[in-house]
Amino acid sequence: MKALPKGIRHLPGFLDRQGQEKLVEAIRAVVVEAPLYVPAMPRTGKPLSVRMTNCGALGWVTDKERGYRYQPGHPVTGRPWPAMPESLLDIWHAVSGSPKEPQACLVNFYAPEARMGLHQDRDEEDLETPVVSISLGDSCLFRVGGRERGEGTLSFKLASGDVVVLGGEGRLAFHGVDRIYPGTSTLLKSGGRINLTLRRVTA
Repeated sequence: MKALPKGIRHLPGFLDRQGQEKLVEAIRAVVVEAPLYVPAMPRTGKPLSVRMTNCGALGWVTDKERGYRYQPGHPVTGRPWPAMPESLLDIWHAVSGSPKEPQACLVNFYAPEARMGLHQDRDEEDLETPVVSISLGDSCLFRVGGRERGEGTLSFKLASGDVVVLGGEGRLAFHGVDRIYPGTSTLLKSGGRINLTLRRVTA
């Protein structure tokens, strides 16, 4: 495989099976308090193919009327987002290299047919602190490029327990999920993939 763009680190198998199971249990508790919902694209109102929720002080949301943003409460229930589990904070402290604490963890659930187009994580005020991404469940084909949309891209598989860190020059790299590989993990009873993305929002 070609070298990853500068600032992007792939940590295969960072979480062992026990660590993955522990994290899934913590996320299940988050979802009970803040149910998964289907977000919509700005302006068009087209639904995303993933279902999502958040934990932490802030949560990333999107809808037709107000677009991409962070807010302190669930857009459907209106309740504050649940606290971020300690197991997530432990991963952040181990891999981010940042003295700042994460304020948001976006929880994306990918069914077998779900995708995520190339995009940048740039809705945050703080564009210096790394973004930490954790994969649980079925493997996916992850695509990453440069800071400009037209730059070349590189695709590689992410398996359950893998961690990706987008920092430094790679903090604003375009990235996305081309496909899910159903049946590649037994972690989630009904299959699918969970992606957890930890972010610092305010400067």
